[in-house]
Amino acid sequence: MAAVQDGIRLDGRRCEDYRHMEIETDVVSNTDGSAKISLGHTDVLVGVKAEIGKPKPTVPNEGYLEFFVDCSANATPEFEGRGGEELGVELSNILYKVFNNRHSVDLRSLCICPGENCWVLYVDVLLLQCDGNLFDAISIAIKAALFNTRIPKVRISEDEEGGKEIELSDDPYDCMRLNVENVPCIVTLCKIGHRHVVDATLLEKACSVASLLISVTHKGMVTCVRKMGRGSLDPESIFEMTEAGKRVGKTLHAPLMELLQKEESLGKKRQKVGFLG
Repeated sequence: MAAVQDGIRLDGRRCEDYRHMEIETDVVSNTDGSAKISLGHTDVLVGVKAEIGKPKPTVPNEGYLEFFVDCSANATPEFEGRGGEELGVELSNILYKVFNNRHSVDLRSLCICPGENCWVLYVDVLLLQCDGNLFDAISIAIKAALFNTRIPKVRISEDEEGGKEIELSDDPYDCMRLNVENVPCIVTLCKIGHRHVVDATLLEKACSVASLLISVTHKGMVTCVRKMGRGSLDPESIFEMTEAGKRVGKTLHAPLMELLQKEESLGKKRQKVGFLG
């Protein structure tokens, strides 16, 4: 990986370039929202299911998100046995910190009846194929799936005894959509020698001593930073990688939202479209 020191990668990309992405939404019929992303040879499928649950006592006027990540053993041999389970738990925990907060999704819009009922969004992530950069691919797929999510409108009525009854609209067009403008995308930067690269392949990751995971909003605001790997990062490297992550992350959102809106406007005529290719 000596070429990386000169800003050149094996596949011809520059250090801050992503591989070509292809994304589809509304791909799983029994969900309220779904998306599939292909980032190079990394394939991720995300499904969102909305169910009525009970708000958490500390935030009675908000709904919440739950994450489950299934690391298919077919994606890579590393996912076989407990390796896949441990990675799935680690991914789920990080996704919860990045996405399950009021700065990412308007959790108050998920409240049905304060202290009694709320919408719980169960986000299931399936890793179909792995060729590096899982966090970035998963975060983009989650944002796309949340954009595609349609939650039935709720009507609350009282019975003769004063009890509350919840009625869900069965009209597919009578639904609530989520505002995903502030939902962040994750940018993972891998340190290789004295340089750092975005969207590392498995081969590049194997040469990396440490990585920095940064979640960035469309305005370039950093909402979460986490160091990965066994190696260390000096303060100067952390600053440079953070600034690069903010710069790259900010440029992800506009083409993604443009693509999602264009795909939705095409309806059934839509085709799989790539961006950042």
